[in-house]
Amino acid sequence: MDALLKELADASMAVGAAEEALAEGANTAARDRLDDAAAILAALRERWPELSAAERGVVGKTAAPLRARLDAAQARLPKLSSLREVATEPDPEQESEPEA
Repeated sequence: MDALLKELADASMAVGAAEEALAEGANTAARDRLDDAAAILAALRERWPELSAAERGVVGKTAAPLRARLDAAQARLPKLSSLREVATEPDPEQESEPEA
């Protein structure tokens, strides 16, 4: 049970750090912390079938609001944009013959 609580605390701290980073405008850092928290919650979800009823009760009650915070923080992140391709402009120096 202690290990589960530590993992939940780690995920909560990561979400908290992401929320602070978002408030400061550090979107990349926020995205990294949210990815960390999501990975922890995903690992707990994979272990769910192995947990006892008591462990499930604690993890479920703690993870649900944590997931809601994570989702809310992710919604505040600006969408990533891809670079678009533009037509290259000819370079006059490359097209001219070298001077002798």
